[in-house]
Amino acid sequence: MSIAPYLREIGRGKDGARSLSREQSADLMARLLDGRVTDVEAGAFAIAMRIKGETPQELAGFMDAVVPRMRALPPPAGGAVVLPSYNGARRLPNLVPLLALRLAREGLSVLVHGLEEDPGRVTTAAVFEALGLPAVRDGCGVAARWAAGAPAFIATDDLHPPLARALALRRLIGLRNPAHSLAKLLPALGSRAGVVRVVNHTHPEYATSLGEFLSLTRADAMLMRGTEGEPVADARRCPKLAAFAAGVERPDLSVDAQGGPLAALPGLPTAIDAASTARYIEAVMAGTEPLPPPLATQARALRALVEASRPA
Repeated sequence: MSIAPYLREIGRGKDGARSLSREQSADLMARLLDGRVTDVEAGAFAIAMRIKGETPQELAGFMDAVVPRMRALPPPAGGAVVLPSYNGARRLPNLVPLLALRLAREGLSVLVHGLEEDPGRVTTAAVFEALGLPAVRDGCGVAARWAAGAPAFIATDDLHPPLARALALRRLIGLRNPAHSLAKLLPALGSRAGVVRVVNHTHPEYATSLGEFLSLTRADAMLMRGTEGEPVADARRCPKLAAFAAGVERPDLSVDAQGGPLAALPGLPTAIDAASTARYIEAVMAGTEPLPPPLATQARALRALVEASRPA
């Protein structure tokens, strides 16, 4: 069966397009992930959704198809944090590994998933490699890294090959598609108690729709505006950190955006290449450089949210 009936609904332009139901969205995404659409159909889907935008119901339906096709990973022994890394750094140091190492030092199992390479950007994978923590390839590698008290990075190609193929459409047509949002929303460790996802967005208008998705799917998550699209607080000024426990926004666990003038700027490295970033992270972890306050705030908020998501 062709996905043309779905394309006729979503492909009528910004004002004329109609949204799909959750069930229709799941069926469409299943066909895309399983390779049961032509290249032309896949491109048409990507462009149509780029123009229309995804509704929370559509995202939930897409995720219904994504999750069963994800490779299983071992359950963490205690609390865990999942950090999706899909943008990389262009202007500021990529400090996702610093947040991951800080959380791991405090006893949490940390899983980072994302792209290993992204031309023109410094990926989290590259910084981890420079830190002596190369990407792991499977669940055994994840478990071994956790047993050593370190965070684990796994590439999307190894965690979810069909989703990685959908992400690759961006390089072919030059536009993002729903796979990019789904990767950032992926419950990579399942829906287990004590497991929290960080969900970040790049544009303020996405905060509302992503918040509705987290409520709809009863997620335990921290929603925030990312630093260059990465799930780490800006080292210069902390953004709003919205906590969701079982899909309910928790103001008592959330953090307001930092306001007012900056009293001081953190001593970030001027070079943002992987090696320079790794040296700075090593200095912070060794205590010879201070941990930027916004990252300390994010780490505290994540620990509190992990505790709140555990059963009483």
